[in-house]
Amino acid sequence: MALNSVLKRLRKLRIIPVVRASKPEIAETAIEWLTDAGFRTFEITLTIPDAFELITQYASRKDLLIGAGTVTSAEQAECCLDSGAKYLVSPCIVTELPGISHQNDVPCFLGAMTPTEVQSAVIAGADAVKIFPINLLGGASYLKALSSVFPQVHLIPTGGVKSDDISQYLEHGAMCVGLGGELVNEGLILDGQRETIIQLGKQVLQQTAAF
Repeated sequence: MALNSVLKRLRKLRIIPVVRASKPEIAETAIEWLTDAGFRTFEITLTIPDAFELITQYASRKDLLIGAGTVTSAEQAECCLDSGAKYLVSPCIVTELPGISHQNDVPCFLGAMTPTEVQSAVIAGADAVKIFPINLLGGASYLKALSSVFPQVHLIPTGGVKSDDISQYLEHGAMCVGLGGELVNEGLILDGQRETIIQLGKQVLQQTAAF
């Protein structure tokens, strides 16, 4: 099944760069530089102008696994799948999304904060649960508490994750970690700081070597 293949690949990749930018060309630059750093999956959020075109552009590349983020409606989900997205990510529980994605053999990750919401996401059919915003909930210690009561649930912490904390999240039960602002830093991109972004990306990937 393609669905299980994507999950297996994400578990191996460990880090999902969350691409959120004010302009599509900034997002494109971020993806190109982070690909040079060694990343092979990206969550392209629908808050980016012309996000569907961007998903289509990169989903056609065989070396990349492209997901769609900030998916909050069935209509958006259909457009993401038509654009070639290989996984869907929502910041909340939209109960229709898993059914739509599974019809296309694509995994769906629903967002949650509390244990009750995690359970609701699982009941809705989520293949993994995005714990968001993890930095406001207690960070790695909160994830550890959730994983202790939901050991069978794939958890993906995201939202304010710091690169230095990635190993802690992985140690405390994360299937993979969503990392946004530090990697997709608009200021550095606009300043043309390609090597800075690439070096940061390589440092982030090094933290996953033991996992």
